[in-house]
Amino acid sequence: MNALKAWILRYQLASLVLLTVLLAVVLPLALDIFRLNLVGKYLTYAFVAIGLVMVWGYGGVLSLGQGVFFGLGGYAMAMFLKLEASDPISTKIQSTPGIPDFMDWNQITELPSFWIPFKSLPFALAAVIVVPTLLAWIISFAMFKRRVGGVYFAIITQAVALILTVLIIGQQGYTGGVNGMTDLKTLWGWDTRTDSAKYILYYVCVALLIGSIILCRWIQTGKVGTLLLAMRDKEDRVRFSGYDVANFKVFTFCLAAALSGIGGAMFSLQVGFMSPSFVGIVPSIEMVIYAAVGGRMSLVGAVYGTLLVNAGKTYFSESFPELWLFLMAGLFIGVTMAFPMGLAGLWESHVVPWWKGRREALRQASVQGRPPAARPPADAGPTSAPAASSLAPSAVLPDGVSRQGV
Repeated sequence: MNALKAWILRYQLASLVLLTVLLAVVLPLALDIFRLNLVGKYLTYAFVAIGLVMVWGYGGVLSLGQGVFFGLGGYAMAMFLKLEASDPISTKIQSTPGIPDFMDWNQITELPSFWIPFKSLPFALAAVIVVPTLLAWIISFAMFKRRVGGVYFAIITQAVALILTVLIIGQQGYTGGVNGMTDLKTLWGWDTRTDSAKYILYYVCVALLIGSIILCRWIQTGKVGTLLLAMRDKEDRVRFSGYDVANFKVFTFCLAAALSGIGGAMFSLQVGFMSPSFVGIVPSIEMVIYAAVGGRMSLVGAVYGTLLVNAGKTYFSESFPELWLFLMAGLFIGVTMAFPMGLAGLWESHVVPWWKGRREALRQASVQGRPPAARPPADAGPTSAPAASSLAPSAVLPDGVSRQGV
């Protein structure tokens, strides 16, 4: 037990334990299956948000095209699910049975060659991670090796998101076009639309998300995390120290892309479709907002930010269908102006000092409440100085650590 406690304190995982209890116990007990499935959908976006914490919060590289990698992972999984749903028996009314319905509508008579490997689930699962990571490596290697960064890199990622959206919509016969891939209902014969399947997929998503946070926290607490922070603040100094800054940026960007791909795959499984509306510029910017609201230096905060923004979007759209866009804009502007470091910054600047002050006040009250025989003598002399110094105001101030942890 002591070893577990020491491990939690070392990696500052107390907030992660609370998040795990909330997602794995509280929400499943408090929500019906429809709302819980919505939360599961929100959590798929959280994979992108924690990736942005790594690449933007720690690496100092703002990417406005993370929807590209989310979409690639989602389409890789959707292609397998669509092929399984397009067996010859289910598609016997088509002019060409055995191919997806949108291909038949576009007068394609045989399955394209690049679709054939996606009949294998292991290949599709590998593609969920490999395809986004490979594209991220190509983009980041080409840019960072030429020291392209800042606003220029953000614009380039936006351009990539726009190009991929146009490509998906334009190649309707191979991708489903603007409608995307729909009617994804089974996984190896297992019906993913039942209530029990939704519960299982929700817990799989939670487990993968918690595992991703632990992996990222492990990276943050190691040498790579320290170098990322140093590069973010003083990139030239790190470069002059003999480190290849570009390689670290490439690694972080590829990590964020892989996490986004996992989120996209879980989205396809839980929601049952994938479309180019999750690939373009607008969803990519929304994903940055998730990380900004939660705190771009906090992995757990990014999850809370994702849940808050999407829950607000759902509530406002249901309650105020004509005003919800304005209400969401007001929420974004208000949070970012009032709390520049997001929810995690609010926790560090207000809740933690209040809690420390409360504990100190209780300790002082317990000391004053002791019987006279137990109190220290008034003429204790120099031996009472350490006790007095321990009650100095500085003991109740924040520790000032630049990392907010998870």
